Amino acid sequence: MTQSDNPADAFKKALSEATKVLANDPDLNVSYSVDPAGLSGDAMRLPQVSRRMTRDEVMLARGTADAMALNRRYHNGQTHARYTPQGEMARELYEAMETARCEAVGARDMPGTAGNIDAKIAHDAMRKGYDQVKQAADAPLAVAAGYLIRHLATGRDLPSGAANVMELWRPFIEEQAGGTLEDLDSILDSQADFAKFARKMIKDLGYGDQLGQDPDQIDDDQDDTAEEGGEEEQDPDSTGDDNTEEEETEGSAEQSQEEQQDASQAQVSMDEMADQEMGEEAEMPDGEAPMEPPAPQPVSDADPDYLVYQTEHDEEIRAEDLAEPVELERLRAYLDQQLEPLKGAVSRLANKLQRRLQAQQNRSWEFDLEEGTLDAGRLARVVANPTTPLSFKVEKDTEFRDTCVTLLLDNSGSMRGRPISIAAICADVLARTLERCNVKVEILGFTTRAWKGGQAREAWLNDGRPQQPGRLNDLRHIIYKSGDTPWRRARPNLGLMMKEGLLKENIDGEALEWAHRRMVARPEARKILMVISDGAPVDDSTLSVNPANFLEKHLRDVIEMVEKRRAVELLAIGIGHDVTRYYDRAVTITDVEQLAGAMTEQLAALFDSDPRARARVMGMKRAS
Repeated sequence: MTQSDNPADAFKKALSEATKVLANDPDLNVSYSVDPAGLSGDAMRLPQVSRRMTRDEVMLARGTADAMALNRRYHNGQTHARYTPQGEMARELYEAMETARCEAVGARDMPGTAGNIDAKIAHDAMRKGYDQVKQAADAPLAVAAGYLIRHLATGRDLPSGAANVMELWRPFIEEQAGGTLEDLDSILDSQADFAKFARKMIKDLGYGDQLGQDPDQIDDDQDDTAEEGGEEEQDPDSTGDDNTEEEETEGSAEQSQEEQQDASQAQVSMDEMADQEMGEEAEMPDGEAPMEPPAPQPVSDADPDYLVYQTEHDEEIRAEDLAEPVELERLRAYLDQQLEPLKGAVSRLANKLQRRLQAQQNRSWEFDLEEGTLDAGRLARVVANPTTPLSFKVEKDTEFRDTCVTLLLDNSGSMRGRPISIAAICADVLARTLERCNVKVEILGFTTRAWKGGQAREAWLNDGRPQQPGRLNDLRHIIYKSGDTPWRRARPNLGLMMKEGLLKENIDGEALEWAHRRMVARPEARKILMVISDGAPVDDSTLSVNPANFLEKHLRDVIEMVEKRRAVELLAIGIGHDVTRYYDRAVTITDVEQLAGAMTEQLAALFDSDPRARARVMGMKRAS
């Protein structure tokens, strides 16, 4: 065997072996990549370590490996899923606190991991600019809650950027959930107890409406129902007292044995805890038939028959997690340079939209009131006749103030070049414009992680190529700007669309359903979803082994569902592609440079109070 020329290979091999031991999983497959780190199934992806092996590279790789290994060791997926909240914000808090628990238990049992994870936390906090945040509103509450749990559980000081975020939110968290936090030390070892603790904290912080039903309460109700049913079936005239006493005696003996077994299991090391929990749940008491597994939930609300071969490799990811800040800034500068000649025209259209919105806002007044703002325009009447009472006015709320607009951008390979550049800059300028008018804006993108099928296709091939497997690629749904993120913080993210290799296949139906779910969960009263695409859904891997209209049919089903439910106003712009055959409210443009005007006019029409003007711009027929 020849020795490797790369000095980092020995370090990588040693770190891989140590990670497997720390995770208590000898079958773990550890790899190194420039892609974002992650853990999926038996595959762990760590940050790349170059030949130079700088201290920052080494510490980041070790910290990331330790964090994911501890999660693998102390985290039980079934217990976690049982208590997972339904709402997005509650789920983020729950995930962050569980991650902090795993790291804190690991730091207590294996103190050497604490310093490594501190290096990872410092790197992440610096990359996301947490050290520059000045007010709590600009920092994620979920991240701050996770930092606080880790700090209180370990007693360790956090790196400066993370400490800054924690301290900004700490007074609020301790004021709302201080009593709950007192129980932290006693429940760290039990994931189920900690999950209940986390749900109580989420309720204390004001997100109790996002928790969903309490799983323990559901179990209690089911037990009560079963007991009531048993009492009704029992015959009061029967003479089976002796048998009953024998059964109770046997039950007591079994219970005593179970208690002894539980006591002995409590002495087992933490290395085997997750496996034991899974094994205990799988065992059935003697004499009981195994329960039928629940039917799997349909992948799509629009079409229960829509099939997906695998979902574990699908990805919903923020743009800033797909590239380093320096790269995002470089790509953003390149985007600005490419579109310098067009920016003036786009900005003029955006200013036109802003003037139209603000004109509606300024015209919306109620006059001749007894209180409010003094109406200076009617003071002449008072001067002419001093006995005339003063007149006041009050500004009415405009209908677009409580509004969220989502721009869903096709990030497929056919958009490469000028189309994606213009789509990015238009989204950027419109987001800035609408934000000035108090309209929340979300920018999303959709593509796949691989060409011609990714890990889902590999699994399908390994399984013997079953017939009609359904969608056969790994999704990548990208959040460029969430509705609550200020435009100035999300501005560099749109440069990611210029990244080489990002744009691949497009599976429109699932992307549209994803964007719709995000919008429905938002608090705004009015929700507008604009889709920008240059073609029908295409994924070669999927269409090669399914009916030719498989993806197109699902897109039509999702559109029908969204338009029927009416919770979201849906419209679309097709670039060189007739989208009017899919969407009721749509426009097709032949030149990508018409995109800015089409987006501006459609949004302006949606806010227009005149329904005839709306119909004219939207290309809809007037109701007879």
